[in-house]
Amino acid sequence: MNASPPFDGKAFVSGLSTAPGVYRMIAADDSVLYVGKAGALRKRVASYFNASPKSARIMSMLSQVARMEVTVTRTEAEALILENQLIKSLKPRYNVLLRDDKSYPYVLMTQEAWPRIAMHRGPRTQPGRYFGPYPSVGAVRETLNLMHKLFRLRSCEDSVFRNRSRPCLQYQIGRCSAPCVALVSASEYRESLRRATMLLEGRSDELTGELGTAMEAASERLDFEEAARLRDLIASIRTLQARQYVDGRAADLDVLAVAMQGAAACVLLLAFRDGRNLGTRAFFPRTNGSESPEEVLAAFVSQYYGEQRPPAEIVLDRDIPDRELIEQALSAVDARRVQIRSRVRGERAGYLDLARRNATLALATERTSHAAQKARAEALQALLGLEEPASRIECFDISHTMGEATVASCVVFDAEGPVRAQYRRYNIAGIEPGDDYAAMHQAIERRFRRAMDEAGVLPEVLLIDGGAGQVAQARDALAELGVQGVLLVGVAKGPARRPGDEELLLPDGRSVRPGAESPALQLVQQVRDEAHRFAITGHRGKRQKVRNTSRLEDIPGIGPRRRASLLRHFGGLGGLKAAGVEEIARVEGINVSLAERIYATLHGLDAPGAQNTPT
Repeated sequence: MNASPPFDGKAFVSGLSTAPGVYRMIAADDSVLYVGKAGALRKRVASYFNASPKSARIMSMLSQVARMEVTVTRTEAEALILENQLIKSLKPRYNVLLRDDKSYPYVLMTQEAWPRIAMHRGPRTQPGRYFGPYPSVGAVRETLNLMHKLFRLRSCEDSVFRNRSRPCLQYQIGRCSAPCVALVSASEYRESLRRATMLLEGRSDELTGELGTAMEAASERLDFEEAARLRDLIASIRTLQARQYVDGRAADLDVLAVAMQGAAACVLLLAFRDGRNLGTRAFFPRTNGSESPEEVLAAFVSQYYGEQRPPAEIVLDRDIPDRELIEQALSAVDARRVQIRSRVRGERAGYLDLARRNATLALATERTSHAAQKARAEALQALLGLEEPASRIECFDISHTMGEATVASCVVFDAEGPVRAQYRRYNIAGIEPGDDYAAMHQAIERRFRRAMDEAGVLPEVLLIDGGAGQVAQARDALAELGVQGVLLVGVAKGPARRPGDEELLLPDGRSVRPGAESPALQLVQQVRDEAHRFAITGHRGKRQKVRNTSRLEDIPGIGPRRRASLLRHFGGLGGLKAAGVEEIARVEGINVSLAERIYATLHGLDAPGAQNTPT
């Protein structure tokens, strides 16, 4: 078969528009090599195919281009937004990529009759208002501590809140107004929520002005107790401002610095909101060969603030390409002016220096941990006799409680560590309770059958948490499917079941105990422990779900809809068990007779109306 002719970049450029837009470079296998934006497509794309010198990375990329695609936009700002969306969805091989991190912590104010305020991580699916993201969990906890202290908002879960009969310790120490037992009116609680929202939004000056007016009004009507409370609240907020103001005013800014060693990069974020220092967070973007700090920082700014609301001011440790365009795009999206600066003086210059030093330190720490991970991988390579370090390791573990709710876990590690997006759990069914061998056989068969059917990726090393029996089941499952090229290793606990005493069961029939000091065993332990953790959490969730529903399913008259209503109303089975008959009967669709049956079943009592038959 004849090879495809090389891509003619100059011919492609001749047909391009001068309008702004986005271009995509695509390889022969249809994988996307690079996504870029342009103020004028013809001029930008032509720069790749002229005679000017280019870096080795760019030359390597251009040698792989089989075709190009473009999308015309109305403005450069639209091109920037589209570029970010395509980079996130396509993950091009030569773009600098901000690694996905779904663990940003937020402050959540729930949407309920009596809203609570709490920390939230993960998908923002729960109804309510989210404030953040914050750079660290510590910053969220500090903020929550402030909210509870100043505004006495509840933090308890609904299952606790609905079943309180007297105030808890939080009320006693002045951190909650006890709405659970009606010690605060709905209007007063709403007012506290509104004021807390103002502070979280960075409107502290407006809030203190409002509180001052309210304090004067309370004094005029001789309500000195309320006036004193408002005075103390104002003093607390003023103290906070005095301690954390930047340049004498409430700052809303992020400070960013980048450190690079070769193609490894760290971007450090130092965040201020309403003058409060929220701490730092280090990011390690994939540079995909780029060695330009300016390019890395520009990619970070456009991608990060494409997902997160930008502050009014972003201070960078260096100027970046397309700074004005990015500034314009962020301002348009956020409907307010966003300023990006790199030349600053005074305290901001001090913060930049702090960010630079922390970025360098974080990168050095990360590279040290990567070096240790590489050393462990090379030690495992030597132990197992591999030609090169394993680029993919998988480990399976089984978890159950006396045969109940059996779950198998599969975790994946690559050269950089855990690949959590590829973790999998398998609910095991159709086996005798407690049969770990059958559970392992089923899990391995399900994972590798799909890989064989769909030509999926296979690991070089497959770890089995267990002894010879589990390893034999895994080997049989692989043989039945015709899987080849996977090195199977059992990880059995030592006689004393102490970490470091593990015995590795090798494919050639040998068993070795490398010892606690072995870097190879340390890597195996890391992968095995992660598989164990992942299996345990899945098993506990499954077991709790079964227990939350199975006892209700045994009650005549309780179908899926009523069961869901009960669990939703009481926040789970624990809350339902703590409720009395009268409260259960207040749930929609539950009459008194049914409520009595529910109560009797959950507390091991005879069903109401049951009588002993005389003999």
